[in-house]
Amino acid sequence: MRTAAIAALLALGGLPAAQAQLTIKITSGVTHPVPIAVVPFAETSSASVNVAAVVQHDLVGSGRFSGLAAAQMPATPDHAAQVAFPVWKTTGVDYLVVGRVKPMGNGELAVDFNLLNVLTGQSVVRKRFTGPAAALRNAAHRVSDAIYQAITGIRGAFDTRIAYVAVVGSGAAQRFQLVVADADGYNQHLILESRFPIMSPVWSPDGKWLAYVSFEDHLSAVYLQRVRTGQRYRVSARPGENGSPSFSPNGQELALTLSGVSGYPQIYVLNLHTHQFTRITHTPAINTGATWAPDGRALYFTSDRAGSPQIYRKSLTPGSLPRRITFTDGYNADPHISPNGTHLAVVTQVGGQYCIAVQNLKTGNFRVLTHGPLDSTPSFAPNGAELIYANRPGSGSEGILETTSVDGLTGMTLRPTHGQIQDPSWGPFPRNSH
Repeated sequence: MRTAAIAALLALGGLPAAQAQLTIKITSGVTHPVPIAVVPFAETSSASVNVAAVVQHDLVGSGRFSGLAAAQMPATPDHAAQVAFPVWKTTGVDYLVVGRVKPMGNGELAVDFNLLNVLTGQSVVRKRFTGPAAALRNAAHRVSDAIYQAITGIRGAFDTRIAYVAVVGSGAAQRFQLVVADADGYNQHLILESRFPIMSPVWSPDGKWLAYVSFEDHLSAVYLQRVRTGQRYRVSARPGENGSPSFSPNGQELALTLSGVSGYPQIYVLNLHTHQFTRITHTPAINTGATWAPDGRALYFTSDRAGSPQIYRKSLTPGSLPRRITFTDGYNADPHISPNGTHLAVVTQVGGQYCIAVQNLKTGNFRVLTHGPLDSTPSFAPNGAELIYANRPGSGSEGILETTSVDGLTGMTLRPTHGQIQDPSWGPFPRNSH
């Protein structure tokens, strides 16, 4: 059923900033990070963003690089011909980034950069990114992505977005905010605000829509909302629970948890074009929180059919039976699959603490990545190298977001200046970025 669209004030360019601004703290990194110097970019325009500072923040924040402070740089070249490599070798950096920002004459800016290997004196990658001045921070993230991939071999995910729920105020003044921000927590935009709970946001594969659960009618319902315009639809408001939406890889279907009048949550698939529901599970047990396999041919979900919450995989081929995936400990829930389908992230219980763990779906190797005590809702970055999740460090403490690499070596905390944040979802790569 279609509801009234959110008005044009929710157009992305006019969205108000979220109240719960985020502060960022690097919590862990590799033992020997790659030393790199990002020289301040030459500017021939009144650029509103310090591109070099954003790039250095991205790279150092990943935990895999160490940066050289501008005050320690022997010079500030803006292209390779100006670089005296013997001098730069004395600083101990392995790589050097030089670049410039300049107007193109059509209202857009060009960001040129060159990543140089200080030891060999060779250019590793050299690119230009163009766009409007308002998108300069995104261009800086794209520079970071290119550098990260050139050095690590892993596609960078700095030029992506996250969605999360911020809870601000208390009592009658408490508000729930659905917020979209850059992957580093900056550039927050308020998508929806309500005095009723909002939960479980998830991105569509093209990054244009969010699905989420809202209790604005005092009952749970699942909504779709277009991020840029605010156009909004209610797609499921059946009796009982309506929860845990998850887009299919082609964006044409939603997996949902519905309880109906029986009270037993079951997994359903909703076709967004025909509005038809297909029931996937049929057991008198709790079946909830489904997520799609990357090929769209199966669902992973949580079920207590064997006595404790564990993860199961159900092929969508008619007549197939669910297959249990996790066997460690007595609690594994909230499954999320890496974009390439190789790893399963779950919330697991270790010594009474709820932690994030990753299981290799080929080898079965199970690895606990976090320490709890109340970690929840893991979501993979689109490159599959990192996870974002919610954490409440202790009883009565505010909720925060944290990231961890899949190998457990790097991490970062995104903490609100007030209120708490929860239910993160990492968005896809921009369609025009690669």
